[in-house]
Amino acid sequence: MNRDLPNPGWGPLSALPGNPLMWVLILSEMLVFTAFFALYAGQRAFDPALFDASQQQLDPLLGGLNTLVLLTSGLCVALAVEAVSTGRIRRTRQWLGVSMGLGVLFGVIKVTEYIGKFDAGITPETNTFFGFYYGLTAFHFAHVLFGLALMALVSWRTTTENVETAAAFWHMVDLIWILLYPLLYLLR
Repeated sequence: MNRDLPNPGWGPLSALPGNPLMWVLILSEMLVFTAFFALYAGQRAFDPALFDASQQQLDPLLGGLNTLVLLTSGLCVALAVEAVSTGRIRRTRQWLGVSMGLGVLFGVIKVTEYIGKFDAGITPETNTFFGFYYGLTAFHFAHVLFGLALMALVSWRTTTENVETAAAFWHMVDLIWILLYPLLYLLR
């Protein structure tokens, strides 16, 4: 899409970085997560003792480490956007590579956490809290995997619009985790 030409078909979305269709996807995914968060809050209000006791079985340091990893990955994507905007394609790809590496590290930490829970006999069927824990974090993890695939594609087809589009999606992944981490690991 040529940014110099007006795009009357997209209205306010045309002012956002990246492809407007990605913003439609991002907004729809935010609505889905919002609905899940509302369901979680309702269930938590119904049985706060169960949720508090179950939360005690999560490792907030591991969740915090994953937060740091994912936010650092988001910084690398932002640096990739800055690099592509100045025509530094090789640097853009390097930043995207670091971001993808950190995204993979996020996944390794999350899978390690899942294995620890399963080894302890804690599954999605354990109780309502763990149903939400596994459901929300697995849904988020699916978005991480999609974001990694998107960044890999953008590394191959590196244009300003493509990098901005991938960055917008990856920042949504960051935002969701920033909400999930305290919701699942910290708030009592």
